[in-house]
Amino acid sequence: MPVSSAREHIHEAVTRWDEMASRPHRFGGTEYRVGRREVGHVHGDRLVDIPFPLRVRDELVQSREAEPHHILPRSGWVSIYLRNPADVGRAIELLRRSYEIARASQAVHQPSYKTGG
Repeated sequence: MPVSSAREHIHEAVTRWDEMASRPHRFGGTEYRVGRREVGHVHGDRLVDIPFPLRVRDELVQSREAEPHHILPRSGWVSIYLRNPADVGRAIELLRRSYEIARASQAVHQPSYKTGG
């Protein structure tokens, strides 16, 4: 059973983070992005999908913090079913982890400009 207002609670938390943008997701729900990188998306009050590097994904699945993605189980994506309020908090924590990975990747790939002297 979905958690009432889970989507709103997640949206309120996630959109407070620096440089976070939200938009409709191509398969329904709301997508969250930092620059060109998707941090995750929410399907209503019932499901959150989040991308991770495979190493992190494997760790999250093994520890049961998340399940393999409901459609792409061998990918780096995980799914979190929102069955109770604790699942909502865990989804926000994992979205934050994805956000931090995205921000770190963004910083590494930023061009650096040096002025000659």
